Amino acid sequence: MTERKDIRGMTLPELTEDLLAMGLPKFRAGQVYSWLHQKYVHDFSDMTNLSKDLRRTLAEHYEIFDAKTVLKKVSQVDGTVKYLYEMNDGNIVETVLMKYKYGYSICVSSQIGCDMGCSFCASTIDGCARNLRASEILAQVYTAQREMGIRVSHIVLMGMGEPLLNYDHVTRFLDIITGEDGVNLSARHISLSTCGIVPRIYDLMESRPQFTLSVSLHAPNDEIRSKIMPVNKRWGVEVLLKACKDYIAVTNRRISFEYAMMSGINDSDECARELASRLKGMLCHVNLIPANEVRENDYVRSSDERLKAFSAILEKNGITTTVRRTLGPDIEASCGQLRRSHTKEATAT
Repeated sequence: MTERKDIRGMTLPELTEDLLAMGLPKFRAGQVYSWLHQKYVHDFSDMTNLSKDLRRTLAEHYEIFDAKTVLKKVSQVDGTVKYLYEMNDGNIVETVLMKYKYGYSICVSSQIGCDMGCSFCASTIDGCARNLRASEILAQVYTAQREMGIRVSHIVLMGMGEPLLNYDHVTRFLDIITGEDGVNLSARHISLSTCGIVPRIYDLMESRPQFTLSVSLHAPNDEIRSKIMPVNKRWGVEVLLKACKDYIAVTNRRISFEYAMMSGINDSDECARELASRLKGMLCHVNLIPANEVRENDYVRSSDERLKAFSAILEKNGITTTVRRTLGPDIEASCGQLRRSHTKEATAT
């Protein structure tokens, strides 16, 4: 039997070409695309304005890659929802839905696990099983919207995985989610986070993207960063920051630098002053993150006093700085933790 095509991962022009080749009228592609990307159906039988014969034909030729909820935790503190989704092949990913005053923001995964090896992150402990398809990243958004009866207004690619190591599928996801024939989400409401895959940053800038690029910096120099982030041994701080400056010059878009504050590691006044010196004059913003304390390592998050002092030094030196609010502390909402505990429980039984 011929392998079925991934229909949700197709653009409207691609789907139109396919259905025309099957002898179907052009308007059918628009109908099917609407069911997939506006009504978020995950079964051809639900496409009720299509004939049963056509639905059967579509099911024979195409597969809808979906995200099935296997575990859902709702924070009693702030209403944050943490999902464990099962993909069609049985692999598990994490997704977090957060409610803000402006609406709902969703943090999606781009890989099953992660190979980056950042020593403070739970997502990378078991490595990366595979990249997610564009359709599987879309499915995380669509399932949350379908089950919650809401519309997501902001997306962050900051869950499991390194998005720029899944470049083709991530950029396809971005093209589809922002397309006017589908969800039509503004690119300015999307953030993509990277550990600093420098060649791909240059690839991105060629398309003049309108989304926010978030760079996981976490240290002001190579000595500290190489200890906690193996990627730095390939592309050091100077090389990474040059790429960021080039990106800003081409796109005229502000970069957000993510900085997880870890007690005694990267949170000293000296680190703050060195960071300020490196970023001075850049169109950027620093997002200080109280580091997530993970069972498998001994990192301790910085105190509130340290966060305030570090932030004050950056601000004094003209660097716009915020401290990220911790969401879902009672449901293991930080990346990678819930999946690991669920996997361990499943293996034990």
